[in-house]
Amino acid sequence: MFVQRTKVLQISLLAIFSAFLVELVFGLISNSLALVTDSIHALLDSVVTIILLLAARMAIKPPDAEHTYGHGKIESLGGLIGGIAIFLIACYFIYESIHRLQSPPPSIIPGLFAIIAGLYTIGIDIFRIILLRRSIKKIGGATLKADFYHAFMDLGSTIVAIVGIALAAYGMYYGDFVAALVLGGLLAVLSIKLIYKTAMDLTDIISPELVKNVREIAVSTKGVIDADPILMRRSGDTIFADITISLRGDSSFDKAHEISNNVEKNIKNEISNAAVTIHFEPNWKNVPLDAKILDIVKNVEGVKGVHNVSTHKTKGKIFSNLHVMVEREINLLSAHKISEIVEQKIQENIPEIEHATIHLEPFVQIPENLNLEDKITEEKIKKILEKYSEIKKIGRIVSLNFENILKIDIDCSFDKGLSIEKVHDLTSEIEHVIREEIKNAVITIHPEPN
Repeated sequence: MFVQRTKVLQISLLAIFSAFLVELVFGLISNSLALVTDSIHALLDSVVTIILLLAARMAIKPPDAEHTYGHGKIESLGGLIGGIAIFLIACYFIYESIHRLQSPPPSIIPGLFAIIAGLYTIGIDIFRIILLRRSIKKIGGATLKADFYHAFMDLGSTIVAIVGIALAAYGMYYGDFVAALVLGGLLAVLSIKLIYKTAMDLTDIISPELVKNVREIAVSTKGVIDADPILMRRSGDTIFADITISLRGDSSFDKAHEISNNVEKNIKNEISNAAVTIHFEPNWKNVPLDAKILDIVKNVEGVKGVHNVSTHKTKGKIFSNLHVMVEREINLLSAHKISEIVEQKIQENIPEIEHATIHLEPFVQIPENLNLEDKITEEKIKKILEKYSEIKKIGRIVSLNFENILKIDIDCSFDKGLSIEKVHDLTSEIEHVIREEIKNAVITIHPEPN
């Protein structure tokens, strides 16, 4: 868009500079002070357009070490300079109009040459107004708006000059000065509005409605609890949004990243020119205590794994039970110190928990790639299982070796009428017996109804 704006401004510059040359030459030939004055205004307009063109070109530059948000603000700065220039010219019109109203009638009456030059400039101004107005609707930009106001001002001043020439020919010497006074007041109001808008752009003003819209999009994204703070600013055409979203505290990093991507995508679908940065933070409100405990404990140094986390309430007090895995080579004293730290962390972060009961277990790392099955070990296990009358059917027995670790998976069928508590006790007993027989075994028994 910045490239398109520079092309439009180049065309506008060539057009207004040609008007300056025509008005100056024809004004000198016809001795028209109004036309010469308007040509000086066209020259000043050309200078301002050059400033706007340079500002638009500088805004094209990509972000660098000193301008990490890009150079879009330069365009707003160019619009501010153009607005100030318009205001100064408008003030000059007002001053000159009042001065000429108090002066005697001019002695030199301009002729046909002055009117021809004026009509040429009017054609140029109309061309610029149409070009700039269409470009503003299509690509926008503070520099194009500033040049549009200049073109409008040029048209008005040229019309005033022609009207003045025509009125002077009929003896109404002050008609053009009154029209110039009205035009100057109007342009002063327009320029002040432009100055205010571009100055606000430079102070990073943003529409509260736009911020509200972004917050609603973020919060409506599945998985987002809240969105705050939301920091937004505009630089040229780009709207930068820096958003912090709250997610459930037990969300995994992958899940949090997925939700963040969805928020960014949803915002860009609504605001195509947005550059979005998402930060996420945990929110533990309404998250179950079990999940909070799991998150706290897994970050304690020395803890290799956490499972079977549960909480229960008795007589208005909350108690917790959990299984904590530690390195199997460490001694009881070191393992107990870890459990004390775990209990301390739980009570610091969740003071409503009265007591935490920690079951320490040795941690065994199961490798991803295991060696071939061990048939001899499987026969040993089968003989142990056959001693239990509660087992109605022995299913698949898989034993896989890795260095000094034996991974054993067993499928057993029990009477379907047995309680789950009885089945759990039996499987725990069987696992214990197998470990007595086979050292360094990691056993998993899958009970099934017969």
